[in-house]
Amino acid sequence: MLQFLKSWRERGWCEIDADTYAQIWQRYGGSVATHPAVVERLAGLAGIPVRYLAWERQGELIAAIPCWGRHLALSKDVLKKTGKRGLFDLGNAEIILPVAEQAAIPVRQRMRYVSELNAGAISTLREQPEGLALAREPEAYSKKFRYNQRREQRLLEEAGGALRPMLDFSAAEQAAMYAELFQRRWNFEAPGKAHLHEVFELLREFMTGSVVFLDEQPIAIQVLYRVESPKWVSVEYINGGVDPVQRDFSPGSVLSFVNTQTAWAEARALGKPLRYSFGRADREYKDRWCNRVPVYQV
Repeated sequence: MLQFLKSWRERGWCEIDADTYAQIWQRYGGSVATHPAVVERLAGLAGIPVRYLAWERQGELIAAIPCWGRHLALSKDVLKKTGKRGLFDLGNAEIILPVAEQAAIPVRQRMRYVSELNAGAISTLREQPEGLALAREPEAYSKKFRYNQRREQRLLEEAGGALRPMLDFSAAEQAAMYAELFQRRWNFEAPGKAHLHEVFELLREFMTGSVVFLDEQPIAIQVLYRVESPKWVSVEYINGGVDPVQRDFSPGSVLSFVNTQTAWAEARALGKPLRYSFGRADREYKDRWCNRVPVYQV
């Protein structure tokens, strides 16, 4: 029965190797959670082999997918079933599979938060109830909103605050700051705390953003990963931490403003649109920064 289900699930698909998957991703693009290096490194950390599949049409590979059995690779469900729940945290990341536009191919592996970019290319998608929060373009914020954000940043800097690039710090330093500030903000441990150092080391080349300091102490941090596709740039905001003692300076808001503005500037310098995901559209603060867009599931 299991073999029959696997044959049905993979009907029309052929197995490929990791290098071929990487070539297809570079051709059609994807997101942080489907990037070849992210998939390979986090799957290696989990010790779960990845099976790569591709769809061929008229001698050309027009789509690819990294699989953990009947699920998309890096699936939370698979981590949970294998006793590795919380090994790493990608939040509710936007899933963009490397698929040619209008390919109209069936994907039968289980996945959620599939991007609207794949909606016309995958025939088996259905819209899920939750939406995705994507950061608005800078011009979409009101003049009052932008003024207030700049004012908060100026007041913070006048009080001695400063922003330092995330990559100024080692993976161990990043993990320590994030774990501490996450705990202060939410009153529980950061997901995957035991392996943060290792995950941050594995994904260091994709890290971006800044850390807010006041009196030489970190007071706000956000875990951001960035990948570049041929036609767009993807940034995934995984989670963050803030010292609530310093809420008068709104360090979380300052950091969101600086990180989003910087990402937009970098993407525009490349002449590419930006997909800056805050994950599931489930909190009021995300509505301040983001538009809600539909996402899909299989």
